[in-house]
Amino acid sequence: MLRLTGDQWRVVGSLAVAVGLHSAGTILIPGYSSEFSVRAMLVLASLLAIASIGQTLVVIIGGIDLSIPFLIGFANVVTAQLYGQGMNFGLVCVIVIGLACLVGALNGMISSTLKLHPLIVTLGVGTIVQGSVLLWTGGFPSGSAPPKLSEFVSIGGSSGILPVPWLVPCFVALAAVLVVVMARMPYGRRLFALGSNPRAAPLALINPVAMWIVTFAISAAFAAVTGILLLGFTGSAYGEVGQPYLFQTIAAVVIGGTALVGGRGSYIGTVAGALVLTEINTLLIGLGLQPSVVQAVLGAVIVALVSFYGRDPHVRTLI
Repeated sequence: MLRLTGDQWRVVGSLAVAVGLHSAGTILIPGYSSEFSVRAMLVLASLLAIASIGQTLVVIIGGIDLSIPFLIGFANVVTAQLYGQGMNFGLVCVIVIGLACLVGALNGMISSTLKLHPLIVTLGVGTIVQGSVLLWTGGFPSGSAPPKLSEFVSIGGSSGILPVPWLVPCFVALAAVLVVVMARMPYGRRLFALGSNPRAAPLALINPVAMWIVTFAISAAFAAVTGILLLGFTGSAYGEVGQPYLFQTIAAVVIGGTALVGGRGSYIGTVAGALVLTEINTLLIGLGLQPSVVQAVLGAVIVALVSFYGRDPHVRTLI
């Protein structure tokens, strides 16, 4: 008989919650399960899940990344500005993601070498990035998204085979690659080993500083990718576009069962968490609740889940 681990039960539970929320929405709100509505939720959940990739990896090694929303806004504005000035879009993406990786690597290096809590480091560095962008644009970003990018993420777009934009199947492929990397590749094994026991990891020839630098750089890279995709989704640049992702990425990770103390979790769980958050948002808005009430409910969900999962013992105490 198939027996699931505690982490796997959390993933199953998150998926069950997502299904339950969708069923409730279908019953309570006319058109909730319409093709357009489902496509919209899939696009929004994909964007959140991509933004949460780095948060998942960072939390597993025992950190947290609050620079994600600032890097999303940075990528969104800088991409629009450079593309609007006539620069090749592919080159713009390379520059923006490369700069974001440098910022992420700086976060990891400062946190690991100076033994500072990443919450403070990432918040401070992210604020510097946001301020720099505001100085550069004078508070009035300009530029636009390439038509191909808008088509890639448009709710009304189609991938040809499936009635969803290309973003959704591409995200599914990306998620599959990440699951394999985390479960089978050396990076994934080192990630969990470092998060499980930071003191013992160097004895297994794992370089903690290098792992923190690489992991935070990956987090920053996917934050930048999210910012670029949001440019195509909204059609214009906005420096505060990443702010909703400040706690939503953490919430998606926690709802998916990843332990905030590190050493345990999965990206499939994070994807389930992103679906749950998207369903909750859509359901509450569909019921006509004000944005402030929606935020309050999301906050209550986050606090409840953090309190529940926070009581779990660290994995190193179970070895």
